[in-house]
Amino acid sequence: TLKVNTIQNIGGTDLLAPFQSGSAKAWVNFDGTGTVAIKDSFNVTSITDNGSGDYFVTFTNAMSDKNYAVVLGHNHQDSNTRQVGTTGNPTHTDSDYITTGFRVTIERPDTSFGGGRSNSNRICAAVFGD
Repeated sequence: TLKVNTIQNIGGTDLLAPFQSGSAKAWVNFDGTGTVAIKDSFNVTSITDNGSGDYFVTFTNAMSDKNYAVVLGHNHQDSNTRQVGTTGNPTHTDSDYITTGFRVTIERPDTSFGGGRSNSNRICAAVFGD
């Protein structure tokens, strides 16, 4: 285990590349069907399945605040559902982003195709922040 507050180059000035501001602070690729499973990740310790199309991603190391950005994508399992991956949709609150993780839902916005939430077999998220 290596624990440090700052990593600099040999000249003592710049942060080393993987830790620079703007680099992903966490990312995950997981299967949200059946038993939820992380396929690969960085700084993500677990995924909690809260029900159909509703997950909570937990960081290994917490963010400094809850003002980070999440970029999210997922597979469309059924072309008729027109699913949309979201974090912080209109039914979510600011409490869906906390320093230790964030909530992800996969929504079907068009009720003519069933509405509600749906699982996806590939959900990917990248997290950026300080």
